[in-house]
Amino acid sequence: MQIEQLKGGVTFQVLGSPRASRERVGPVLGDRLKLAVKAPPVEGKANAAVTALLARALKVPRRDVTVVSGAASKRKTVRVEGVTRQAVLELIDAA
Repeated sequence: MQIEQLKGGVTFQVLGSPRASRERVGPVLGDRLKLAVKAPPVEGKANAAVTALLARALKVPRRDVTVVSGAASKRKTVRVEGVTRQAVLELIDAA
């Protein structure tokens, strides 16, 4: 999985799985981190749930997590401010 370290944060790819029975982070599928969320893929609810789940998992405010591409798709690219590549790798290892 590719995690790009940028000034002030990281960017990486995720696979959103809406309408899950429970929310969870992982596993890595191919080149994307799977994020299972309970919210339906309607009116941005799943995107909001994805950003909230990542924010909780990485211990950053929700405003620091943004979907930079793929808002209407399961395959998304997210940017997380205030974390390092190492923090994301540790999250993946714990999943």
